[in-house]
Amino acid sequence: MKKLIALAAVAMSLALSGNAMAHGSKAKHGGIVQTAGDLSFELVSKNGKTTIFVDDHGKDLPTTGVTGTLTVLKGTQKTEVPLEAAGGNMLVAKGDTVLTKGSKAVAAVTFADKNVVSVRFSVK
Repeated sequence: MKKLIALAAVAMSLALSGNAMAHGSKAKHGGIVQTAGDLSFELVSKNGKTTIFVDDHGKDLPTTGVTGTLTVLKGTQKTEVPLEAAGGNMLVAKGDTVLTKGSKAVAAVTFADKNVVSVRFSVK
């Protein structure tokens, strides 16, 4: 009986790990991916620009009508910049955002239906 329970536990672990991968936890744009709710958010900072890509189960989620705020924390320094839809599944930070090793970022994203999702990122 103990072997059967152990086998069931292993099977459940494997099944659940497959579901986690199905949510699109791999970076498509070379950024940091986090999941909040059923959505995946990829934070990308390149050439002084910060962008967040939004996916729903691996498919691009259009950001028309989406707004938000990106808060960047580095030690005791705190910077807040607005997020605006930039076509496709992109949100662009409007303002100076410096994401360096050790920074933490929190995106508060408000969708067109007024649903708000918060997602946290750690820059390593």
